[in-house]
Amino acid sequence: MTQITARLPDSVVDQLDQAARQLRRSRADVVRQAVERYLEDFDDLSVAVERLCDPSDAVLDWDQVRRELLDSD
Repeated sequence: MTQITARLPDSVVDQLDQAARQLRRSRADVVRQAVERYLEDFDDLSVAVERLCDPSDAVLDWDQVRRELLDSD
């Protein structure tokens, strides 16, 4: 496992320490989990943006879709 170093404001370190105490985890565990979740969210967001920018993906008109859904009963 690779070790990295990061500089954080004192207020963030205080919050990190508080979270680590409440979770009964080390600072490293809390940071590792936070980075993993951030990267998962980043990956999901990247896929969403990629799909939004895809010119071959059809764009739906919300008002038309709403009308069709409401009229289908």
